Amino acid sequence: MIDEMYVKGTQVNYYFVCKTKLWLFSHYITMEHESDMVKLGKLLHKSTFKRDNKEIQIGPIAIDLIRKGKTIEIREVKKSDVFEEAHKFQTLYYLYFLEKLGVEGKAIISFPKQRKNVRLELDRSHRDSLDKILQEISKILKGEMPKPSYKKFCRKCSYFEFCFT
Repeated sequence: MIDEMYVKGTQVNYYFVCKTKLWLFSHYITMEHESDMVKLGKLLHKSTFKRDNKEIQIGPIAIDLIRKGKTIEIREVKKSDVFEEAHKFQTLYYLYFLEKLGVEGKAIISFPKQRKNVRLELDRSHRDSLDKILQEISKILKGEMPKPSYKKFCRKCSYFEFCFT
């Protein structure tokens, strides 16, 4: 099994979005640096929380914003809620990862364009789901590249030409 302490939040996100993208990204075939959508997302993050721009890197995870009060609160900023389930589990994975380090916290996913915030807390059900997801990610990464299957959002993906030309 893949050690969950080496999984990136992006990999958990891609598990929900596209298994081919997950495999390619995890095998160091990265196209995001060329993506206008990724650049737009980074710009949105920087402009939304200017005074709180406190991105933190802990091992393989990069949390957009972390605040310390009575409890740790992490915040992820996302351009759109189209992949809300993927964003939810990416953020829950950050809580899961921090919990493995002995730090408990809560999380918020912010969708500034929709003026929407989603609050999250890690519970037993989420932990069980993440255990299964991490096992599945391990299987995918050890296997052959999954065959791309076209979805309506593929045209906006930075891997589109790699998969479909």
